[in-house]
Amino acid sequence: MKYSVNSLCPCGSGIKYKKCCQPFHNGKLPKTALELMKSRFSAFTFSNVAYIIKTTHIENQDFTIEIDNWKKDILEFSKNTSFDKLKILEFVDGIEESSVTFEATLFSNQKDISFTEKSTFYKVDGMWLYHSGEFL
Repeated sequence: MKYSVNSLCPCGSGIKYKKCCQPFHNGKLPKTALELMKSRFSAFTFSNVAYIIKTTHIENQDFTIEIDNWKKDILEFSKNTSFDKLKILEFVDGIEESSVTFEATLFSNQKDISFTEKSTFYKVDGMWLYHSGEFL
């Protein structure tokens, strides 16, 4: 599916991308881990590698100082994957730690690679970051 700023946001909000996740991709800080989760899903849809890296916690297993290889991996995944649907199942809001459980409907090379995950987010210096995820 091809997206533009006037398309409905891939995060599933029902709002146009330019009014939903694009402000986060342009520098506005998400107020909650849920906003971060949804904006990261949209970032993968738009192959916004810089946003994915910027919003990943340093303790995340994918985090690396070898940025060029990491960028390449994210871009390859984003370009070869169709991000069809995001469904939020649960959001536990905290002051410095939150979790979001979601179902992501994805296809890569016409294969269903959908999954359900419980993600953990930490707030560091006023910014929510994706720390880790557990597949359910």
